[in-house]
Order: sequence, then structure tokens, then C-alpha cells
Amino acid sequence: MFEFAIVVLFALAISDLIVGVSNDAVNFLNSSIGSRVAPRTVIMIIASLGMLAGVMFSTGMMEVARKGIFHPQFFTMPELMTIFLAVMLTDIILLDLYNTFGLPTSTTVSIVFELLGAAVAVSLLKISQAGEPFREVVNYINTAKAMAIIFGILLSIVVAFIVGALVQIATRLLFTFDYQRRMKRYGALWSGAALSAIIYFILIKGAKGASFITPETLAWIKGHTGLILLASFVFFTVVLQFLMTFTRIHILKVVVLVGTFALAMAFAANDLVNFIGVPLAGLAAYSEAGATADPLTATMEALSQPVRSNTVFLLIAGVIMVVTLWLSRKARTVTKTEVRLGRQEEGYERFESTALSRAVVRLVSTVFTTGGRLAPTALRRWTNHRLDRSEFRPPPAADGTVPSFDLVRAAVNLMVASALISLATSLKLPLSTTYVTFMVAMGTSFSDQAWGRDSAVYRVSGVLTVIGGWFFTAMMAFTVSGIFAVIVYFGKVWGIVAIGAAAILLLVRTHGLHKVREKEETALDVFNLRKITDATSAASTTFEHTGIFLREVGKVLDIAFSGLFALDRSKLKTAREGQKELQRWSNIIAANIFKVLRLLGRAEKVGNTERFAQTISSLQEITESARDVAMRAYVHVSNHHSGLLDSQIEELGSISKIAFEVLGTTHPRLD
Repeated sequence: MFEFAIVVLFALAISDLIVGVSNDAVNFLNSSIGSRVAPRTVIMIIASLGMLAGVMFSTGMMEVARKGIFHPQFFTMPELMTIFLAVMLTDIILLDLYNTFGLPTSTTVSIVFELLGAAVAVSLLKISQAGEPFREVVNYINTAKAMAIIFGILLSIVVAFIVGALVQIATRLLFTFDYQRRMKRYGALWSGAALSAIIYFILIKGAKGASFITPETLAWIKGHTGLILLASFVFFTVVLQFLMTFTRIHILKVVVLVGTFALAMAFAANDLVNFIGVPLAGLAAYSEAGATADPLTATMEALSQPVRSNTVFLLIAGVIMVVTLWLSRKARTVTKTEVRLGRQEEGYERFESTALSRAVVRLVSTVFTTGGRLAPTALRRWTNHRLDRSEFRPPPAADGTVPSFDLVRAAVNLMVASALISLATSLKLPLSTTYVTFMVAMGTSFSDQAWGRDSAVYRVSGVLTVIGGWFFTAMMAFTVSGIFAVIVYFGKVWGIVAIGAAAILLLVRTHGLHKVREKEETALDVFNLRKITDATSAASTTFEHTGIFLREVGKVLDIAFSGLFALDRSKLKTAREGQKELQRWSNIIAANIFKVLRLLGRAEKVGNTERFAQTISSLQEITESARDVAMRAYVHVSNHHSGLLDSQIEELGSISKIAFEVLGTTHPRLD
């Protein structure tokens, strides 16, 4: 049975690597992809090399799964197998669910709370069978370590946002949004310092977790920290100054690409434990039990000892992670969420405004307004001038797409995130790479004023939704893992098979759901103006989109009326779903109209803007009317009310015919 459990654990480890990387690994791609620093293929190659290097630095983190959450000496090998199987089954289901909906969550938080939930469940079962009081559970759980990990994860949310925001403000005050001219003066110095910081945290702070660095080499590195830092700074500054002076290479691109490598390396070093730490701990428990006289009852004190992981296992895991990074479609879905929340330009917002997001925006606006009044006038004027983004125009990428943000912000994102993650790795604190990279990106976008008056409430709502999902992850991981542990504890092999079958069915279901969501996203891309920077083209395209929208309104109304006349609930359900799509299209077109106005303003072609306001107002009224028709008809039929009279059907048919004729003849035109 236990050989079967080991096989299942490693099969689950491969699945967990796939779903985990789909959620987490994109964190180090967001800055490079959002800034369009290089073709996607180049970015992926650099990230892949970073991941392969990072897995060699992760061995020190593997102890977290063995003794970081519970005391192994209080458990036997079968009990630990129960805990580990419950953890892996829960992790796959939970992470895949988040990937499907494109929400970045934390593999670290999930694994910590899964270990905690399963360990508590098994501990309570042991205590109950022994007739001991339930308060004895604190002796089984490594409470101090678990609380330190949880506190570190929560603290990282605040620290990452604040550090990211402060570093971005300082960097922007130095370079401003018009950074190209100032880059020639002190760009090499800043970039040299950034690369030196990355080298410091990756090499010096992460070295002691590497599986191939000897104690003597580590001691030498620690003893010559200052020399290494100084030499790195001088070397990088000279090289970058040379590149800037004698070549056409943009040195910020160098920083972003090196930062992508560094953050990929930090990710692999810190988060590999989340995917293979548990199976390796299970293998160790099985091996240690086999060396004892009574494998089924011997306690696992041996797991408390320091361990160095097998380099071959680490490399195999690294290869699986790299393959997943290249092939996963869900990885791109998660990437879009973070890039959209941090993009500089305004446009269609995925998240709706909420009372909490409005309250947060109101509070922050009041604080900054009050603080601005207290600041000296000269300082306020100088700061406003340095942070003025009114003339900021990010240059289009090679494919014509406008980057979501510039290279300055991308460099800060990568530098700060890789530094924080690598520092935590050196301290063997498995903080969440997702939390750090996401909150650093949000902090820098906040400092860059990407959350403008027209988008702040929606962006804040998105951030709060993601953070709320993180807390939901913790609760779900703890609860579900505990339940699975109980099922495996009593059900043995049949319990494992039942949960595994349920997990497979759920994975198939979410795969189909993700395809549907991808199809919806593709439909929305029809209305994308990201590649259009000319005012006339943007206006023409927007009017064309409006014509498409109106024809779709006609289709939805036709389905709604025919469903109402025939009392066909299935048709009305289709109309109800269609009107939801119309609402999304309407929001995108309205956002595009604002972009047209901005482009016209930049080209100084803005004349009478009244027709644009009328268009937005009409869009909203049409959308609301279509929603009312579809929803009222659906509710009428769903409540099993009597059908319409012949005279009512005839009258509504005449009105709908006129509406269809008007909507069917719409075509884009510029007046």
C-alpha cells in the first residue's frame, strides 16, 4: 500500500508542478511582457534559464515540508503519508480552480495551510483515539514556526506594496516619465546599482541554500560581501555606460531581462518546495521507516534532521516547470489579470466598482490632498513637475502594440521583487512570490499614477478581489485538506482513489470552463484599440465597433421576443447570457470613446465633444433597455406566468420589427 502511496505522491507532484507553475511562474513574466522589452520567445528563454538555475538554490527550503509546520517525531510513517496525500490532492484542485478564473494566488499559502489543516486533522484523530484532551494538539504542531511563516506572508503584502511604491517614486523623481534624456546622465549608475542589488540577494543571500556550493565557498562569499558588491557595481556601471555610449542597446532592457532571469531564479528557489517538497518528504519518511524494526509504528524523528535534496530530482522538477511555462494556456490567463491592473493607460476594466473600493479611493485621495496642502509650495511644484505624465507616450513595440507600462517601472518591479524574495529564501521563510510580485507591481503602478480618476475604483476593486482570494485560499486549503486527511485516514486506498477520481473530474470540468472563458476573451479582443495610436483610425474603429454592437443588440432582442412568445425558457436563458455580453461590450466601447477623446486632444483636433457624450449615454440606455427586456421576459416565463394574448404578441411583434429594421441598417460612419 505504501509503495502505491509513494507512486501517487510523485504522480501528484508532476501535476502540482504543472498547475502551480501556471499560477506562479507568470509572476516573473509580467514586467517583461507588460513593458514589451523583447519578443515573447526571448523573454521565455531567459525565464526558463533562470528557473533551471533557481532549482539548484532551493534545497534549504525543502525542510519546510518535513518539519516547518508539524513535529514529525509525534507521527508514524502511515500518518505522515495520510497528511502528504491530502495536501497534494488539495493543492492540485485549489490551484487549478484559481488558474481557470485567471486569479493569481499563492502556492506558498496553499501548501502551508494544507499542511496545517491535514496535520491538525490527523493530530485530532490520534488524540481522540488516545483519549487525550484536544488541547494537546499544540504539541503536534510546530506552532512557533507556523505562526512565523504566516506572519511573514501577511507582512510581505504590506512591505512589498510600500517598498515598491517608495522605490518607484524615488526612481521617477530621478528620471521622470521623460526618462530617455536623463538616462544618459546617470542611467548607468542607477542600472549598475540595480544589478548589484540583484547579484547581492541572489548570490550572497541565496547561496547558502544551493545544493552545489560548499561550506568553504559560502564562507568566502560571506566574508567578502563588501568587495563583491563594490566590484559588481563598478563592473556593471562601466559595462552599461559603454553599451549606452557606443551601441544602440537600451540599458534598461538589459536590467529588465537580467531582472527577469533573477526573479525566475528566486521563484524556483523559493517555491519549488511547494511542488515537490511534500513528495520528497514522503519518500524520506518511507525510507526511514523501512530502516526500522517496525515500519508501521516507528515515529519519524529522523525527518527533523537537516537534509540536502537530490540534485537530480531538482533538475527534473526544473525541466517540468520550464515545459509547463512554455505550453500552459492558463498561465497567460493569469498574466493578463496582473498586467491589466497595472497598465498605465485607461480602458476596459474587468472588475466592477464596489463600496469598499470607493471608500479606499476616497480615503487615499483625502490623505494626499491634505498632505499636499501641508507641503511647502516650492516642493509641491517641483514634485508635480517631476511626476507630470501628461506628455508621456510609451513607444509602440515591434508588433505595434502599446506597452502597458514603461521600462523604468518594469526594472523597479523586477529589482524590488527579486530582492525581497531572495532575502526571504536566505532566511528560509517561504513568503509568497505571488504576494510579493503582485503587490510590488501594484505599488509601482500606484506611484506612477496609473490608477487615475477614471480607473482607480476599478483597479482597487481588482486588487481587493485578488487579496480577498488569498485569504479564501488559506481557509479553503486548511478546511479541504483536513477533510481529505480524514477520508484517507479511514478510507485507505479506496479513499485515495475516490478523491483522485473526483479531482480528475474537476480538472476536466475546469479545463472546459477555461476554454469557454478564453473564447469570451477572444470575442472581447475584437474591440481592442491597443494597437491604434492615431486619433482618426481610433474614432473610425470605435464607430465600426458601435455598429457591430447594435447588430448584436438586435440578435439578443430577437431571441428574447421569440422566447417570450413561445414561453421558451431555454431561449430566454440564452438571451439573458447575451445581454451580459452586451454589457461588457458597451463598457469597452465607452472606454474606447474616452481613448479617442484623449488621442484627439493630443492631436489638438477636439471640437464639439457633445456627440461623444451622447454616444456614451445612448450606449448605456440601449444596454439597459436590452437587459430589461431579456430579464423581465426570463423572469415572467421562469415564474410560470400565463402567456401573452394574441393582440399583445401582435403589437410587440410590430414594435420589434421596426426596432430590428433600424438596428439591422446600422453601419459605421463619421459625420
